[in-house]
Amino acid sequence: MKKLYISAVALLMGVTISLNAQRQCGTMEHLEHQMNENPALVHQMEAVEEHTRQFEQTNNGERVVINIPVVFHVVYRSAVQNISDAQIASQLTVLNNDFRKLNADASLIPSAFTAVASDMEFNFCMAQRTPSGAASNGINRIASTRTSSFGTNDAVKSASTGGTPGWDPNRYLNVWVCEIGGSILGYATFPGTATSTTDGVVIDYRYFGTTGTATAPFNKGRTATHEVGHWLNLRHIWGDANCGSDLVNDTPTHNTSNVGCPTYPHYSTCTGAPIEMTMNYMDYTDDNCMYMFSNGQKSRAQALFAAGGLRAALLTSDGCTAPTGGTTCAIPTGLTSTSISTTGATLSWSAASGAVSYNLEYKTAAATTWTLVNSTTTSSVITGLTANTAYNFRVTTLCATGNSGVSATANFTTTATAPACTDNYEPNETRTGAKTIPLATNVSARISSSTDKDYLRFNNTTAARNVRVTLTNLPADYDLQLFRSSTSVGISQNGGTTSESLIYNNTLAATTYTAYVYGYNGAFNATSCYTIRAEISGSTFVRQSSEEVEIVNAELSSEPLQVYPNPSNGVLNIRLQPEGDINQTVEVYNHLGQKVESYELSFTKDMPAVEVQLNDLTDGVYFIRVFDGEQVQTRRILLKK
Repeated sequence: MKKLYISAVALLMGVTISLNAQRQCGTMEHLEHQMNENPALVHQMEAVEEHTRQFEQTNNGERVVINIPVVFHVVYRSAVQNISDAQIASQLTVLNNDFRKLNADASLIPSAFTAVASDMEFNFCMAQRTPSGAASNGINRIASTRTSSFGTNDAVKSASTGGTPGWDPNRYLNVWVCEIGGSILGYATFPGTATSTTDGVVIDYRYFGTTGTATAPFNKGRTATHEVGHWLNLRHIWGDANCGSDLVNDTPTHNTSNVGCPTYPHYSTCTGAPIEMTMNYMDYTDDNCMYMFSNGQKSRAQALFAAGGLRAALLTSDGCTAPTGGTTCAIPTGLTSTSISTTGATLSWSAASGAVSYNLEYKTAAATTWTLVNSTTTSSVITGLTANTAYNFRVTTLCATGNSGVSATANFTTTATAPACTDNYEPNETRTGAKTIPLATNVSARISSSTDKDYLRFNNTTAARNVRVTLTNLPADYDLQLFRSSTSVGISQNGGTTSESLIYNNTLAATTYTAYVYGYNGAFNATSCYTIRAEISGSTFVRQSSEEVEIVNAELSSEPLQVYPNPSNGVLNIRLQPEGDINQTVEVYNHLGQKVESYELSFTKDMPAVEVQLNDLTDGVYFIRVFDGEQVQTRRILLKK
């Protein structure tokens, strides 16, 4: 969130706080070292920020894809550190996918952020020529005599300390791969802070690419995506300070860095309690839990390539073009799969310099033999595949004077043929649009996507008023909520089980009930059905196992105030026992005694229960305080959404 302009000096004041808590990325530590060595760099960084602000004010949003030649300097002290060409190709594929929003996991971006998720419009190619004009494959291997790891102070960028200097940063993005050591995964130089031989990105060989030495949970190539983001002037999303600013106007304010795989939605306790964009590449989450840049971040990065920008010289680089007419064959990158169906897919890749055609090979993941298809374009439509099956594919460039090496292997899985449920009962996405199911009958239905939810309706009778709803054969973590008309009367949320059940014993007259079935945290299974059974009885249903939750109707309680269900998923019913029509003040307090919500509610003898929504509150313990001007009643609840 862009709160205000922060100078580089002010930013550094927050760096020390952040680094003490998390040492995964060494960029800010490296920047601090640079500032100590050359305090004048602060003025250069302020000039970059001024140029960025002017670009953001005048940018008309014109789409321009920027090609960046990359040279990978592999500085190794042992055979295992001398990573393979295929591992390097896998990293280039990740960079191209992530910066063009072609990554498969972009489909996981929450709906709250889809409008700002960005195609950054950067393409990365392996350098096809050296600074002197000789042909190159974009890989510079250096056997080092250094006896220790390189650290974050640019030792890997100097021959005198066992490394190698970078190529001209006005023509190439330099990426050094080495053993950094400690807990550092990588670090980068911000625009305007490095020399002609030290500008670029450094990645530890254990956290590079998607194959070979890549080590979980940092084995999806996102360390390089994160560090190249710094090289493109992107800050950590939490601004390296508590509730700090990353100078971007469409990213939420974060408390601090997030690690691991936070459960969505993850709320900040900063002003306004926004949902944090934990899946942003500039957070500290695991590789498989970061999968987006924002439009504001794109604007900052693209500003570097506008007239007067510090990386604008790269626009005229010939690094992506092979010498002597393009006779050097480049390994294909940017492998993607789209239009995936039960029997086919479209497989694509980025154009390689000097290509005459391409050999595409594909196979099932379990097979050892590849099927070969030649293509004169950068895509091919594959048919005749098997449903619900994992496939591998790879591509080789064919040039006039020879062939390239084989690309990194990419993967996709064909969609499954949906099984026949008793009735899909769709559409049934809302309580008012619920589909009716028969009583005392096993019904099969399906949660087919992360946004799918099932509302299923039935009625009890005057003679059989007690209700039981049971879910069995759950293929994922599904939860169950029961509504009587529009009032929630119970919820069952059990993790790690294949069943859920609710019992609602009551003395109320016959009415309509709705069972609400949904996936916890968007869980779903598009290929498997679950079973739901609704039953009514004149006899009391008895709890059968720890998985069943018995809900006792408020009419059976002598308490003057009932608050249910407890725990609550955000929908809360407040029930009194009024003799007539009354108005009461209902207040919600957090565990610190701070009032966070307040309502003026009306209760009647005929309608003694009122529903309130607590969806804006974070999970935790709260106190419900009801006050009619004379008497105060308080109940404790647990909010667990």
